[in-house]
Amino acid sequence: MDLWYTEKHSENVGITLKATRTLFSGKSPFQQLDIIETLEYGRMMLLDGLVMVTERDEFVYHDMISHPALFTHPCPKRVLVIGGGDGGSIREIMKHATVEEAVLCEIDGLVIEKSIELLPSMACDIDGSNPRVTLHVDDGLAYIREHQDAFDLILVDSTDPIGPAVGLFEEDFYRLVHGALKKDGIMVAQSESPFYHAEIQKNMYRNLRNVFPIVEMYQAFIPTYPSGLWSFAFASKQYHPVRDFDKARAAARPFHTRYYNEDLHLGAFMLPTFARENIAP
Repeated sequence: MDLWYTEKHSENVGITLKATRTLFSGKSPFQQLDIIETLEYGRMMLLDGLVMVTERDEFVYHDMISHPALFTHPCPKRVLVIGGGDGGSIREIMKHATVEEAVLCEIDGLVIEKSIELLPSMACDIDGSNPRVTLHVDDGLAYIREHQDAFDLILVDSTDPIGPAVGLFEEDFYRLVHGALKKDGIMVAQSESPFYHAEIQKNMYRNLRNVFPIVEMYQAFIPTYPSGLWSFAFASKQYHPVRDFDKARAAARPFHTRYYNEDLHLGAFMLPTFARENIAP
């Protein structure tokens, strides 16, 4: 019998992938976690039935949530990731030699545990082997309340604004992030699909502009996410992601990236008209 996984992106649209087996299925105090094997995209993590990462296309998301900010800030030393329990964002952060400490604050310890066990290509730096990585199983809001003026970069690697991630899209949270950043700090957060989440984006970017002087959207193509067109919010106290971007430093990076490059960095901030108009002040 054929097994197929289907995620609905709207009432009339979705994505379907042929699956071969379920590697894990369980419920934490926060959400349902499933990891399944698919023929086309390899191992896939689902939270409450929604695709979070797959082995085949995770490099796009993790390149783009991390490297644009890391190459805009002139010398990032301390980085916080809120969410991101699969470890992919930490893996990319660790490629930057200036980073002295990366803190992962994930509310759901089960996600970390099963990522280390079943998604080692992503979780390779959160398994306890990297002395530059610190893990906290904690609520991100509670954590940053206690760590003000502490980080050069904060990456909000969250799920959609449902369940435990609802608070990570609100103005009060962005004010806490602002306080947890140093005077020239940068925040990046995933900001959903311009096709299917226009209202979420409109509210999110309004909330960010109420807090940060520099707020820009950039985009990436992620096949298994709704519509394939995904976006990220870049919010900064001082550095602009285009005007202050050191293209030469990015071009001379001593590590390989499969999606990100110095030209794509600039192009990613050039938005299609409908997306630009939706988040316009």
